[in-house]
Amino acid sequence: MTERTRHGRTQVDRHGIATIAGVAAATVDYWHLNRHRLGFPDHADTDEHGRHWFWHDQIQAFHAAYTAAKASGYTTVDYTGDPDEVVGSGEAARILGYRSYRSLTRRMLDNPTRIQTLPSGNLRRYWLRHTVWDYADTRVDHHSTGRPPGTTNPDRKPHRYADDPRLDAAIRLLEQSTTAADQLSARLVAQVGCGKRTARRILAVARELTDGRA
Repeated sequence: MTERTRHGRTQVDRHGIATIAGVAAATVDYWHLNRHRLGFPDHADTDEHGRHWFWHDQIQAFHAAYTAAKASGYTTVDYTGDPDEVVGSGEAARILGYRSYRSLTRRMLDNPTRIQTLPSGNLRRYWLRHTVWDYADTRVDHHSTGRPPGTTNPDRKPHRYADDPRLDAAIRLLEQSTTAADQLSARLVAQVGCGKRTARRILAVARELTDGRA
């Protein structure tokens, strides 16, 4: 973690904040970009390299409040039933308090207990009930696309690539290069192994974050 002491108090930079909060540096950028809405602290100092420094205690206070607010907004989980029972996407969504299986997050969909391929070629996913419970217990540490019933406020959800290491790679490319957009996309594809369209989308988010830094 990158930190320093000023006036008897500890300061941390962007990467130090990421370490404290256990998130990707891109998430710190998101918090800073939306600091007026989220209550993220203003930086205390800027060094000769243009790097912002923040008071350590203010970051800790922000993260505690932010985490508590996220936790309070999650749906109510149904912890009843046989923990070893295999459930489909509809039941998994119900356990998590979602109205529809469409609210299941990518993290859930990418980690089923088993997958059945239907004659149509579509996939049917299954989870052990206790796996769904385990997911629910760790939601506070991840950005979720699932919303509590009746919640329609889009401000609840951060950008789609928050906590995605590919976004960090894209930000580094933008900071270190003056290459044309198409060439940057190709370089990102080579670095992280994503498709060209995905690379362009990630770079677009990265530009928004870097352009919005104070």
